[in-house]
Amino acid sequence: HRPASAQGRIVNTGGYGPPPGFNKEPQDVVDPNLMQALQTLSAQGNLTPQQIQQIQMQLAITNNSQPPARPQSAWDHKKPSTKQQQPAPIRREFTPTSPTHRPKDPPKQEVSPTNDASPLRSHLLEEFRNNKNRKYEIKDIIGSIVEFSGDQHGSRFIQQKLETCSGEEKQLVFDEILPNCLQLMTDVFGNYVIQKFFEHGNAQQKQILSKRMETHVLELSLQMYGCRVVQKAFEHVPAERQNVLIQELKGHVLKCVKDQNGNHVIQKAVERVDPAHVKFIIEAFHGQVYALATHPYGCRVIQRIFEHCSEGETRPLLDELHRYCISLIQDQYGNYVIQHILERGKPGDKQFVISKVKGNVLNMSKHKFASNVVEKCVTFGTASDRNDIIEEVAATKQDGTTPLFVMMKDQFANYVVQKLLDVASEKERIMLVTKIKPQLPSLKKFTYGKHLISKVEKYINQYGIE
Repeated sequence: HRPASAQGRIVNTGGYGPPPGFNKEPQDVVDPNLMQALQTLSAQGNLTPQQIQQIQMQLAITNNSQPPARPQSAWDHKKPSTKQQQPAPIRREFTPTSPTHRPKDPPKQEVSPTNDASPLRSHLLEEFRNNKNRKYEIKDIIGSIVEFSGDQHGSRFIQQKLETCSGEEKQLVFDEILPNCLQLMTDVFGNYVIQKFFEHGNAQQKQILSKRMETHVLELSLQMYGCRVVQKAFEHVPAERQNVLIQELKGHVLKCVKDQNGNHVIQKAVERVDPAHVKFIIEAFHGQVYALATHPYGCRVIQRIFEHCSEGETRPLLDELHRYCISLIQDQYGNYVIQHILERGKPGDKQFVISKVKGNVLNMSKHKFASNVVEKCVTFGTASDRNDIIEEVAATKQDGTTPLFVMMKDQFANYVVQKLLDVASEKERIMLVTKIKPQLPSLKKFTYGKHLISKVEKYINQYGIE
């Protein structure tokens, strides 16, 4: 499929060497601009290197057959100047792998989930994708279940059918995918078919699939799609099968916790597996609480442990966490762990955190991450705690400054002031609004003050504050 510019008479050289009478290298006689155009065509995939060479040869023959141009005047044969001549630019020989003229990559071929040598869709799958009018059933694709499972549209079709089809049809699908189930578990579309069997398959099918996962649980847990299958298995297999699967993660807990895929498996295990079988997960956290609480994935797992494990199991972790409370309050990930304690923790743990905030309300409210914790303190603390915090921010210091006025103009602390107005008692709210009202004109200069202004003006009207 050469373009018109490449059509023409091709000299037959027998496949070896240049044509008769051609003694020069092709790149020495081809015009540079034309050479650039040929390179562009090759890079776009319109010409092959062999076609380029044939065109060069043809142009070279044409150039050799023309007599040299006659000089226009005697001045054309002047004695060469004594001035140093600039060397002619070196013309690079074009090759298909040249980094500046890399040929266009061939179209990416679809590979089946089984990694076999069938890169193209079968006629059946192609017809299924293109024929929107025909209503297909499971029996129509028997023999191509694995291929359909690895296709976006085919996988969705099988998933939908597995939710409503008969037990016999499910068994037909199951028998066909079983030899390739491990590959399907890690496939972008195939993993959903396996998940459907854990949801809608019978007990025997779930048992067989979970057995196929044995010795591969860690590998699957760290894989983008396999981790979803492991989580689904924890949700739907019996306790004894859960125990067999989770034991394969022993010695690899921290590796999984710090992995973008594996951390979800650990979270699901903490949520769904018998606590007696996940003690090794909690034990792996001992001495690692600060490192994991400040980790983007580790902070999630710690929160799940605090939610689902007993007081006896979590107490050593909480005691360790208390030692780093101030640092965690100000950490971009650790603050979420502290917020979780304030929302769901035991009263004693809540009071410990609030005690660290009291006396530092202004500085923490102005901190991007700690301000979130201060909001949770006033929301989930006792009425006495809330009153102490309000008195701290409303009091005028010896230097004449009032923390409240600084906070309401700060990009982070103003959210704490808004939260105080929301949760304060009526008496406390009136006191705060009365103090803020004279500051409203100056507050209007700040773009992030408009929400606070709106809230304050609402309460001014509500309470008739002059």
